[in-house]
Amino acid sequence: MAVAFPSGFALEDLRREHRRAAFASGQPLVDGWLHTQALQSQTKRLTVTRVLASANGTVAGYYTLAMGQVDFGELPVDLVAKLPRRALPVAVLAWLGVDSSHQGQGLGARLLAQALADCHAAGETFPFVAVVLDAVDPVSKAFYARWDFREIPGRPMKLFLTTTALNALMAG
Repeated sequence: MAVAFPSGFALEDLRREHRRAAFASGQPLVDGWLHTQALQSQTKRLTVTRVLASANGTVAGYYTLAMGQVDFGELPVDLVAKLPRRALPVAVLAWLGVDSSHQGQGLGARLLAQALADCHAAGETFPFVAVVLDAVDPVSKAFYARWDFREIPGRPMKLFLTTTALNALMAG
């Protein structure tokens, strides 16, 4: 799945040269991660952050991915019915944000589509049972729900997308 971004912007792996300090999505946790932790986490190979940057390095949006595990009992019965009763591998969409000056232009959906495409591609080599994320507020939760993310039972802000649903999204 190829995601088209507006001209003048390129999707790149986060580098020190990117102008992160000016990024302001309106969500302090989303902004703080990019400002102070994303590069360090990536350098330690714990996460990967991809930024949508202009030619001068200004960040219009970003997402961070990681691998993780969830306990068998956390996921819905229909998802884990035939799986071993142990910690299960998941892809984690740790962060996604769009600078307030670029909100309302569809960049969040494009960044999410690319993040899911990256997860799908990684799943060819490193299998997982779902993509999971923590929604930061009800608005972001509604955004992810439009992409078929569902609540993890008993944890209303923790969402998951099954690999079956991910494969269907990638198929078109």
